[in-house]
Amino acid sequence: MSDARPAPTDATSTLGPGMKKYAAPLLLISPSLILVGIFVYVLMAQNVWTSLTDNHTAAQANGVQPSKFVGLDNYIALLSSPDFRHSLMNLVIFTAVFLGGAMITGFVWAWLLDRPIKGGRVFQTIYLFPMAVSFVASGVVWRWLLNSNQGESASGLNRLFQMVGLGFLQNPWWNNITWGIAAIALPAIWQLSGYVMALFLAGFRGVPDELREAGRMDGASEWQIYRHVIFPQLTPIIMSALVIIAHMSLKSFDLIMSISKPSNYQTKIPAVDMFVFKSSFDYANAAAVGTILLIIVGVLIVPYLIQQHRERQS
Repeated sequence: MSDARPAPTDATSTLGPGMKKYAAPLLLISPSLILVGIFVYVLMAQNVWTSLTDNHTAAQANGVQPSKFVGLDNYIALLSSPDFRHSLMNLVIFTAVFLGGAMITGFVWAWLLDRPIKGGRVFQTIYLFPMAVSFVASGVVWRWLLNSNQGESASGLNRLFQMVGLGFLQNPWWNNITWGIAAIALPAIWQLSGYVMALFLAGFRGVPDELREAGRMDGASEWQIYRHVIFPQLTPIIMSALVIIAHMSLKSFDLIMSISKPSNYQTKIPAVDMFVFKSSFDYANAAAVGTILLIIVGVLIVPYLIQQHRERQS
């Protein structure tokens, strides 16, 4: 009688050929998937659920009193509130000024530095330095620069305008009810335009010299070379810069809080509203504001990701 034993098999021998192909990669990334699933998607789902309840008091937030499901009531109340609509309008103004200012300023400097300029590398280093400064630190400085005092008590930029004979440019800056939020976009532009400049400069220098020379041999002027040869090559850079700056503007909080205060009507945006709601134990409205911001980010980011995926597949 022979002592026949089954041959040893590995852990993946019982898997189908399709599963064997992905078993090792999935096993490798499974810790990250679990952590991201718990600390990102589960918490996002919990945030959405909280926004659908009547959790508006400290007793409910601490579990002393129960909260109940109210559906979309919190969203309807927020979007019907003039104060929250003002916050959304401030966000639109801030994003437009921040995005437009950073993109235009960064592009112009990159276009100028694309040509050999004496001291260009030194300027790039200095111009990129503000990006290394935190929004809180720069906000403290810009709070003084954007001081709203005028006349004899003027300080900051208003004092500078007065000294150089441009007193008519003095204004209340961020204390303006309608356009005050646009003034806070100035330090944001100052900090991020260097980053945009670096992106565009990399794009300019990534265009092969052969394309430029071919355009010159065909009799194209420098402007025509930029317009028909170089600028079309910068589309991915432009899209990346737009997404990054727009995303940062939507979650701008520390800069605004460093310059203004959460109680200031003229500079509040949804992120500030979320902080105020959370500080007063109104978790439901805070979660609703966070969900609205998530939807806005999704509307901006998802089409870009789809376009990028289609370009890679083609």
